Amino acid sequence: MNETDAQAIIGTLGRQAREAVTALSRCDGSTRAAGIRAMASGLRAGAPQVLEANAADVAAAEANGLSAAMVDRLRLDADRVAAIADALDAIAALPDPVGRELSRWQPDNGLDIARVSVPLGVIGIVYESRPNVTADAAAICLKAGNAVILRGGSESAASSRAIVNLLRAALEDSGLPADAVQMVPDQDRILVGALLAGGDGTIDVVVPRGGRGLIERVQRDARVPVIGHLDGICHIYLHSAADPDMARDITVNAKLRRTGICGAAETLLVDAALAPETVRSVFDALFAADCALRGCERSRALDDRITPATEADWRTEYLDRIIAVRVIDDLDAAVAHISEFGSGHTESIISGDAIAAQRFFDDVDSAIVMHNASTQFADGGEFGMGAEIGISTSRIHARGPVGAAELVSYKYVVRGSGQTRL
Repeated sequence: MNETDAQAIIGTLGRQAREAVTALSRCDGSTRAAGIRAMASGLRAGAPQVLEANAADVAAAEANGLSAAMVDRLRLDADRVAAIADALDAIAALPDPVGRELSRWQPDNGLDIARVSVPLGVIGIVYESRPNVTADAAAICLKAGNAVILRGGSESAASSRAIVNLLRAALEDSGLPADAVQMVPDQDRILVGALLAGGDGTIDVVVPRGGRGLIERVQRDARVPVIGHLDGICHIYLHSAADPDMARDITVNAKLRRTGICGAAETLLVDAALAPETVRSVFDALFAADCALRGCERSRALDDRITPATEADWRTEYLDRIIAVRVIDDLDAAVAHISEFGSGHTESIISGDAIAAQRFFDDVDSAIVMHNASTQFADGGEFGMGAEIGISTSRIHARGPVGAAELVSYKYVVRGSGQTRL
């Protein structure tokens, strides 16, 4: 396939998506919600088709030597398909983010001015092996009145195609435009480039979801705005007033519940004034769970099982059973470390001191800041958003979990009574 062919294919998808957005603009929120519920029902009814396609994907992945962790992310069973459908129902039940009056005022000229939420338009989503993203992304975009063009990973191509076919059939049966959900028809990487180029002006924003290589490419090559994050270098800070049990349990959960997600803690900051027995308890629990610790000289002086850390460790997203450990002097030092080495994703302070927690909230400039909670809660579903299409570390537009409410922009609606400007 050459570049001209790729641009033509993506341009066609984009124009079809743009027409779908126009059709969706004539639908109210309850109609879109009904369409999403129909998508959920279609998934349940078509589960055998999805599982058959997924079995082919899994067999190919295993034959190609994909890691066990990646195969697990790819694999579907009846329960996982049911959970995907349940997530769609949860998205359908969310408040309608479109048409909300965000503010309204009357300046001295007598005009009545309102700022009203509107869909972003056509969203391109580029993601890797998890087939559940196919359904989640489609439903979240539709909830906010957007059309979506999906480009999943080659490992999950058959699964994603089966899911998209069911979603499109459900939309059509509901009287909604099937082209509100489309999938790039080929895995040729040149099509990704055409998608990132904007489909002849038909694509409004691109969202990447996957590993560093994917996100770097999207951020480097996109000619339209990008919502996403590059790294999830998340921190747990054990303040001097941390509860011992909470310090241990939250640290272990934040690092090890699932090591391969962007909300997994990668660096543990230990206040020098924290009780030694609390520190030992945390280290012992991590080692007992087969987690490797790479630490500074001060941390290694506390436990000789810790191997030396290098400068690179403070900037590493391990996505593995490894955590970097640094003993710091106080809260100011913790904030300084996060500011220098963090990726702006998620940070948590463990402390019984509410004043210290508030200072942490005020001084740490990350998308998500937490107090006495695991960083693994950095997830749209856990935030009550139904689902998400990713975590954004951008300071422009969406930040943090990106759900339906974040996939809108706004316009100004101005009502006059015959005013002319002098």
